[in-house]
Amino acid sequence: MRRRTATRGARTRTVLLLVMASLVGATGLAGAPSAAPAPAWSEVASGVTYRTMDIPSGRGTARAHLLSADLADARVSVGLLYPGVVAARSALSALADGAGATGGINGDFFNLTEAQHPGVEATGAPVGPAVADGRPLKAAVPDGQRFGPALPPGTNARQVLGVGDDGKARVGELVLEGAVSTPYGKFPLGGLNQYALPVGSVGVFTEDWGGASRVRATCGTDTQRSAPCSAETYEVTVRGGKVVAVAEAPGRGVIEPGTQVVVGREAGARELRKLAVGDLVGVRYALVAAGAEPGVSYRFAVGGFPVLRGGEPLGGLDGVTAAVRTAAGVGADGKRLVLLALDGGAEFRSGLTVAELAAVMRDLGASEAVNLDGGGSSTLVARVGEATKVSVLNHPSGGVQRAVPNGIGLFVRPDAA
Repeated sequence: MRRRTATRGARTRTVLLLVMASLVGATGLAGAPSAAPAPAWSEVASGVTYRTMDIPSGRGTARAHLLSADLADARVSVGLLYPGVVAARSALSALADGAGATGGINGDFFNLTEAQHPGVEATGAPVGPAVADGRPLKAAVPDGQRFGPALPPGTNARQVLGVGDDGKARVGELVLEGAVSTPYGKFPLGGLNQYALPVGSVGVFTEDWGGASRVRATCGTDTQRSAPCSAETYEVTVRGGKVVAVAEAPGRGVIEPGTQVVVGREAGARELRKLAVGDLVGVRYALVAAGAEPGVSYRFAVGGFPVLRGGEPLGGLDGVTAAVRTAAGVGADGKRLVLLALDGGAEFRSGLTVAELAAVMRDLGASEAVNLDGGGSSTLVARVGEATKVSVLNHPSGGVQRAVPNGIGLFVRPDAA
C-alpha cells in the first residue's frame, strides 16, 4: 500500500510540473515570470488572480480552485473572516461580503457536533487560535479535543497560518499566556474563548465568545474528546475587576463589554470556589508566537495544521484517505499567499490525500502550507468582473455552502496610499 501511494504522489507531481511553466508565468509563485503568461489565470483585482487546475490520480481527477495574492502589493491585505463572535457560523460568501473582501476560502476545523455528549450544545467554535486585526479572539483547544484528521508528528492544535505586522505571511504557533489573580493567589490561565478547557484548569470567556453555552468547555479530557463532562465545575463573573456573580455550572448568553466570565473544572473549579461576590480578580492574557519565530506579532491568524515546511512535506502525512480539501500556502519569502479549495462536484469528488495536498502546494511554489477544514466546508469565493458581491467558484460537496466559523479573506484597496 505504501509503494502504491508513493507512485500516485509521483504521478501527481509529474502532472503538476507539466503545468508549472504556465503557473509560474501567471503568478510569480516559483520564480521569474515567463515570456508567455498562461491565459487561464484571470485577474480578480490588483494583486489577486484566480484559476482552476485539474489533478489526475489513480482514483480520478480532482479539480483545484486557486487564488493567488501578492502581499508585496501595498493594496493587498489578509484578514480573518468571521461572524463577529467566536461561537457562531455563517456561509463564507456572507462573511466575505460582510467584510468587503475580494475573495477568500474557509478556515479552521470546528466543533460541529456533540453526539457523544447528549444534551450538550455544539458551539460551532473553531479548534485553533484566531487573531483578527491584531486582537486575540481565542486560543487552541487541547490536541485530544480537536476535530479533523490526525495531526502530523511534531505538530499541535496551536499551529496557525497568519500574517505579521511586517506584512509577511507565515505558518507558526500561538501559545496562550495568562493568569488569574485573586486574593488567594495567582494561577495560570488554561483557555481563552475555547470550546474545550484542559482538565483541572480555568479559562476566560469574553464578549468575543458570543452567546453560546459554556458547558461544552468542561466536557471531554485532554486526550479524549468523547469523555464525559466534568462533574466538578464553577463559574465566576468579573466586571470592573470585581466578582459580581458566581455559579456552580457554566452558563450561556451574551457577555457584555468589560465583563469576563471565568470557568473552572476540577482543580480550577476548586480555586474559583474560594471567591465571593466583591472579591478582586485580575485576568490577563495574550497569544504569544512560539516555535521557529518567537516574538512575531500577528495581525491575522487562523488555525490549521502544517503539511509543508521548508519546501518539503512533513513526515507522517496521511497518504491513504482522499477527500475534498482546503489549504493555504506561503511563498516568495512570505510575500505570496496561495489559497486552494478542491471542487466538491460529483465528477471531482475523489479528492486528494493530505500527502498529495502537500505535494500540490509545494509544486505551486509554496514553502510552507497548512491543511484547513475540508469536505462540506471547502469553499472558495471571489468577486467576478464588476460584481459587487462574491460568487462561490467551486462546488461545495454538500450542494450548498456549509456554515463555517471563520475563513481567510483577501482585501484589495483601490489605491496604494
